[in-house]
Amino acid sequence: MGNQNSENLHHLLVLQDLQGTRAIPLEAATLSIGRDDKNAIAINSPSVSRQHAILLRISLPDSQEHVFQIIDGNFQGQPSTNGILINGKKITAHHLQHGDVIQFSNQAQAKYYIIPDLSDENLLKIAEGEDFSENRLQEPSPFDTLIGSTDQRQEFSEAAIIRLASFPELIPNPIIEINSLGELTYSNPEAMLQFPRLRELGLEHPVLANLLSLIKEETAVQLIREIEVRGKIFEQAIHYIEESNLIRSFLTDITARKQGEISLMQRDQLLQGVTIAVTSLLIEPNLNTAINQALKLVGEGAKVDRVCLFKNHSHSLSEKIAMSMGYEWFNHHIVSASIDHPHWQDQPYHTFSEGKWYNNLSENEPITKTRSEFSSDEAEIFSLDQTQSFLLVPIFLNQYFWGYLGFYDCQQSRQWTASEQAVLVMLATSVSGALQRKKTENLIQYRALHDTLTQLPNRRLFEQEINNALNDFDKKTQQLAVLFLDLDRFKVINDTLGHTVGDKLLQEVARRLIKSIQPAEIVARWGGDEFVLLLPQASLKHVITTAEAILKAVEVVFSLEGHELYITTSIGITLVDQQNRDPEILLRQADTALYGAKEKGKNQYQFYTDLVNQKLPQKLMLERYLRKALANEELTLYYQPKINMLTREMDGLEALLRWHQPEIGFVSPNLFIPVAEEIGLIVQIGEWVLRTACAQSKAWQKAGFPPIVVSVNLSPRQFCQPGLEEMVTGILAETGLEPRYLELEITESIAIANGELTKQVLEDLHAHGVRISIDDFGTGHSSLSRLHSLPLDTLKIDQSFVRDLTTDSKIPHIIQAITTLGQQLGLNIVAEGVENQEQLDFLDGIKCDSVQGFFFYEPIPSTEVLEILKKMIS
Repeated sequence: MGNQNSENLHHLLVLQDLQGTRAIPLEAATLSIGRDDKNAIAINSPSVSRQHAILLRISLPDSQEHVFQIIDGNFQGQPSTNGILINGKKITAHHLQHGDVIQFSNQAQAKYYIIPDLSDENLLKIAEGEDFSENRLQEPSPFDTLIGSTDQRQEFSEAAIIRLASFPELIPNPIIEINSLGELTYSNPEAMLQFPRLRELGLEHPVLANLLSLIKEETAVQLIREIEVRGKIFEQAIHYIEESNLIRSFLTDITARKQGEISLMQRDQLLQGVTIAVTSLLIEPNLNTAINQALKLVGEGAKVDRVCLFKNHSHSLSEKIAMSMGYEWFNHHIVSASIDHPHWQDQPYHTFSEGKWYNNLSENEPITKTRSEFSSDEAEIFSLDQTQSFLLVPIFLNQYFWGYLGFYDCQQSRQWTASEQAVLVMLATSVSGALQRKKTENLIQYRALHDTLTQLPNRRLFEQEINNALNDFDKKTQQLAVLFLDLDRFKVINDTLGHTVGDKLLQEVARRLIKSIQPAEIVARWGGDEFVLLLPQASLKHVITTAEAILKAVEVVFSLEGHELYITTSIGITLVDQQNRDPEILLRQADTALYGAKEKGKNQYQFYTDLVNQKLPQKLMLERYLRKALANEELTLYYQPKINMLTREMDGLEALLRWHQPEIGFVSPNLFIPVAEEIGLIVQIGEWVLRTACAQSKAWQKAGFPPIVVSVNLSPRQFCQPGLEEMVTGILAETGLEPRYLELEITESIAIANGELTKQVLEDLHAHGVRISIDDFGTGHSSLSRLHSLPLDTLKIDQSFVRDLTTDSKIPHIIQAITTLGQQLGLNIVAEGVENQEQLDFLDGIKCDSVQGFFFYEPIPSTEVLEILKKMIS
């Protein structure tokens, strides 16, 4: 072989490992061998080191020929774990000769050839014909003494071997060496390819910058840092070889990894922003605040310049489909606001790609464009905002194309990713949900506060309005009047001509009443043929003029269903004074005056002041008896069970106050509780109720019956009394009842009054373990979204809804919406006033948690509750 021209000779390694046998041409100047896939020659054997050996091409002195030198260890001079055997002998370095057998482990060995023909056919023939069976040796011990031939040691000193092994020419990573003076002593080809100005810049090059000072400052001999060169990021492993006074660097291009990390971080930030935005849209009661916050969170997460929400509507002039920007978030460091610009308000869709925007979005197809794709009209409009690219997705509300959301970039023609589109779609879906919830809440609110027949405010809304008016009342500058009226002979018309005619008559009366009052005044339907009016800023003359106008308006003939109907009305009027600021008392006074007008012949009005002398003694008598009721032990508690809809068993009790006065008999709570509130006795009575209910509940437990939650109502005056928390916790300690078996019921008006004060009181009570319930939900001017921030456990649907469940087709939808939204907020839903099977079946169908009403139990004394408890454990 040695007589042939070296240019015609080829060096070949036939390798056999767990992967099989393969022929490998040795064409590079330096090749690393080992188990790691990054090696030039990767060996499939677990007993081979990650970097087991180095092959170096050595030019022979005074000759054009070259040979390959195999060196045990990696390029840093570290030996392999199991060593290398050449023809059965362990070596540290060896000139390979034709026919040499190299053993790396018991599972991996190779044979070295020098051949003239390197064709694929010859390679295959050699690889398939190779037989290592005769050369297979025992696995060498890692403790055997390393042996090298004398001539090898003479030609290659240990330092020279390590030096050669330290600079593999063709490793795919840049390798650089400098001395202690900062002079470049070595750089492999990859280093020169990546850093062509390395020699020119020397220590000013980013790869070498600060290397000398860094080594002096650090005590470690190995350091790692990151550097950026020509837009690429490298991880630089620095190794200081003290004995040679050399600094070596091994660099790895980590640009893709860094970009991936940045991309993952940005994606995480975006997903976190979307998660918070979705949560905000779910729980924030103020829709405007929720949407603005959501756009900001997603815009910052997606690193866009602008996020906008558009709503569809009819064009103000042409009535064609148009849109207007309703919400906007923008990066104020880069762009300015666009929402007030006229080109984004009342803009017809046909301006954009001849209406294709509307067609695509209404078909649920996102739109994405860069500046080069803009139509002439689009380019003209978007140039006003410096928009370079955008991504739009539709918003649907009940399958109706409501509007759209858009991402906008004003710095570059951005190519929007699938993840960005997915995020925008997710935000659009969440906005749609928030809009739907707001629409449902508004509908519930409207239906809860308006009469379904006449669309007038109902008694709930009227009570709210009169409370507001009284809070703003100033006798020096205002006069406030309440008018109560009903229709004379309405029952006769309703009974003879039917409810259809009667309903239409009530609707027409409502329209005439509205025309008889000023815009700031309120008329509401109280129930049946009764109406109430509130005149918040009226002189006595105006009150009289209004009453007379109503009498005349109602007297005019009604033409309904082919009938000409003549009716009249009677009106009772009361005026606010300094001593009388209670809305319930005002309404009772107006009602009393109404009956006074009827007694005088109907079709007229009557002021309450004319009747005071004959009505006042009754009230004084009630007050006198009530002040003695506690001392004489005339008060008692009845309990109305709550029934679990799943088990049909009692799962709670509501304590209800009853008064039996020896001289006048049982007095209705509707009569004596308002009087107790007015004269201040309600606080003392309320404390007695709470103590009695807690003591009774504990007594049942001591008798061996299972614990059951007892609910106690708190009056508005009692709730606002200082020391409520101390009173409640004191009674619980006194009676020994655990707080979790006490539920305090407050009205909806208490819950929404004095926002932060109410919230703090409820949180303090809840912190002790006491349960909190909202009673008569729907009778106040609030929504679930306003109540979600309070520490509530139970929501009780007012019995007026349940009563009208089977007679008003809209009521079932209201009850179902309240139940669904309440349960989503984690509240236990109790329906009051259940009186028949039809009501019960409906509530069962919508998964209401518990019910209360005469269908199961009326309020009963404690002795009857005891019998129920006995049946539960029998």
